[in-house]
Amino acid sequence: MVQSKITLIGGGTGSYTLLQALKDVPADITALVNMADDGGSTGVLRDELGVLPPGDVRQCLVALSDASPELRELFTFRFPDGNLLAGHSFGNIFLSAVEMMTSNFEDGVRLAGDILRIRGRVLPMTLDDCQLVMEVAGKKVKGQRAVELTALPAYAHPKLAFTSQPTILPDAESAILDADLIVIAPGNLYASLAPALIVPGVAVALQNTKAKVAFVCNLVNKPNHTANFTVHDYASEIERLTLLGILDYVLYNSDEPSTELLKKYALDEEFPVKIDQGQLDEATYQAISGNFLSHEPVQRNPNDNFIVRSLIRHDARAVVDALAKLV
Repeated sequence: MVQSKITLIGGGTGSYTLLQALKDVPADITALVNMADDGGSTGVLRDELGVLPPGDVRQCLVALSDASPELRELFTFRFPDGNLLAGHSFGNIFLSAVEMMTSNFEDGVRLAGDILRIRGRVLPMTLDDCQLVMEVAGKKVKGQRAVELTALPAYAHPKLAFTSQPTILPDAESAILDADLIVIAPGNLYASLAPALIVPGVAVALQNTKAKVAFVCNLVNKPNHTANFTVHDYASEIERLTLLGILDYVLYNSDEPSTELLKKYALDEEFPVKIDQGQLDEATYQAISGNFLSHEPVQRNPNDNFIVRSLIRHDARAVVDALAKLV
């Protein structure tokens, strides 16, 4: 039987969460990863070694892994101390080492994929050295981490580009064109999703693909970028970054967070994405609601010295069950 082809676009925790459940779906899975990350362990390795960003790729590889728990934990292990290694992920160092040894980042990704026995493929969206640039209110901000930390005016609609012109990896383009379903993962809108979507060639491939395109909307708004955003606001920005009308489906959470979970939101100044039912009813895409919020407790890695990560996660199984119905 011919398997359906599902291509996921994104990077970071959102992709990691969905891929963990997608790997159990009887489908041909490809994860396309943004290559503009310059924060945390990844940023240090890029600055000091001149390598391509390994962090989001490593997370996707681990998510699709069928290897032993010990081996998966090895690739996510962060060194707790040491002047040079504190906070660094072993998997990041591994990918960077293979790239330096072979002068080919793809070799490192393939080798790590073989070791981790992944179900599916993980591909960088581009192999060019990308540095994200955001222009807003007449000012330019350079670098993905700087973009993430920049406070934007409400509904600013920033202009996003790269310092140099990258080209889409041919295999990544084929993964979009040949897919049956394309999933745009949840994630930081301007610092994680945009760097994948604005690579030249991506929007055209999304326009020309035979696949349906589904966006899994974020659970919470980020105070610096998307405060008070509604579900439709996110979808509109996704289409502004690509092409108007590109989305066929938008999946959003309608589950009520517990009081305890709301308190965790508030600690990080994050609040649930608002549901604007009137706009969703009139949208060109089909809006699909569901209980997509995980109520399982999430613990931060105490050795993750560089970046504070969200405690809020999607219920990946519920999201993937909804996505499977769209194929």
